[in-house]
Amino acid sequence: MKSTSQTTSELKGFYKLSWLQRIGFGSGDLAQNLIYQTVAQYLLIFYTNVYGLRASTAAIMFLIVRLVDVAWDPLVGAFVDKHSPKLGKYRAYLILGGIPLTGFAILCFWNGFSGSLVYAYITYVGLSMLYTLINVPYGALNASLTRDTDEITKLTSVRMFLANLGGLAVAYGIPIIVAHLSPDHKINTSLAGNAWFITMTVYAVAGLALLIFCYSQTKERVVMDSAKTEQVSAKDLFIEFEHNSPLRILAFFFITAFAMMAIGNSAGSFYMIYNVHAPDWLPYFAALGSIPAFIFMPMVPAIKRKIGKKQMFYVFLSVAIVGMAMLYVISVIDALKSQIWLVMVAQFVKSTGVIVATGYMWALVPEVISYGEWKTGKRISGIVNALTGIFYKAGMALGGVVPGFVLAFVGFNEKNAVTQSAFAQQGILWLVCVIPAALLILAMFIISKYELEDEVIDKINREIEERS
Repeated sequence: MKSTSQTTSELKGFYKLSWLQRIGFGSGDLAQNLIYQTVAQYLLIFYTNVYGLRASTAAIMFLIVRLVDVAWDPLVGAFVDKHSPKLGKYRAYLILGGIPLTGFAILCFWNGFSGSLVYAYITYVGLSMLYTLINVPYGALNASLTRDTDEITKLTSVRMFLANLGGLAVAYGIPIIVAHLSPDHKINTSLAGNAWFITMTVYAVAGLALLIFCYSQTKERVVMDSAKTEQVSAKDLFIEFEHNSPLRILAFFFITAFAMMAIGNSAGSFYMIYNVHAPDWLPYFAALGSIPAFIFMPMVPAIKRKIGKKQMFYVFLSVAIVGMAMLYVISVIDALKSQIWLVMVAQFVKSTGVIVATGYMWALVPEVISYGEWKTGKRISGIVNALTGIFYKAGMALGGVVPGFVLAFVGFNEKNAVTQSAFAQQGILWLVCVIPAALLILAMFIISKYELEDEVIDKINREIEERS
């Protein structure tokens, strides 16, 4: 039975969630990762080595798709804030967007129109727009569950645990399944087309089932009054960005963090195939990009209480940089490069830092939403998540564009499934280690400017509730 003080606290928006509710919400990110992480990690190698596009052509397409997102995301954000579907203000889109997203994800990895740039554009643009239609309201759903910062930290830890479970299923499972189904047991030849299609079908359908589960276990309880939603428009995006300084800091952190992840992830397959010459180890290398989450994400609430959120960012971003430096040193010394276990250790160290730092940043989104509500009186969760979505996709755009252009610059040969020139190998190493490390240093500087410590945001949330 709840105490009177607990009931009063919950009535003021500081809700406590059950473990089933936390897992249910987190399953939404697991679902999205089954689809979008497959795109982030493997679409470039599918397009270049299987589908038949040049690396530079794919890079330009990734950039154009992200430019479409810049126009699309704020429209989605304003729409979801302004409307309240019968299935739920935010969670309705898990179903309404999830079904068509499943279809487009499968079509992106279909080789039926091999080499057709028009088909690639239609399917990839469609997938990206539908992903936004789910991801923006899903992010807003996070902020609508509770105002309690400790609860949000726990919720984010569970969410990131499950998100990385999806990442593990993609990183480890995709190359194994595709290689098993491919006639030549390779993932990077034209013969693997049907194998990619079948594998993506399985993952996309599983993702849809998880989105439905997420829908069934969540409920919006901290939302803007319906009378105020009528006043929301896309122009609120620019107003919010201008007046919400913590949001600006978080937005630029998103750019650098996701650019770093996207560049490293998309180059990982090339690195193991052409630099380490151990394609059979690719599933294990990729899996280590997610495994540290199962060790360290459950510790995040305790670590944050012990050293504070900003110090936690500094520590784990530094750990990631150390891991990248280890990978670089191992990769330029032939005697070390042949020691696969050293490559795996370095990947584990790098991934530990990346996972915690980039995982916890999602807990800051509800904070900047509350800060904006405190400043303007509007809790426009959809708009804020559209903004973070724009910068997230700007980072992803860099992650798609930079590898394609770097590979083109260093003379990567798309038709050679076994070896590359020394210059091409060096370019791949830039993508795996050097460029991501530089972005992490920039990310550390950006997050140092974030001012919403826990006591500050708790005070802001209490003041908001006292107004109502």
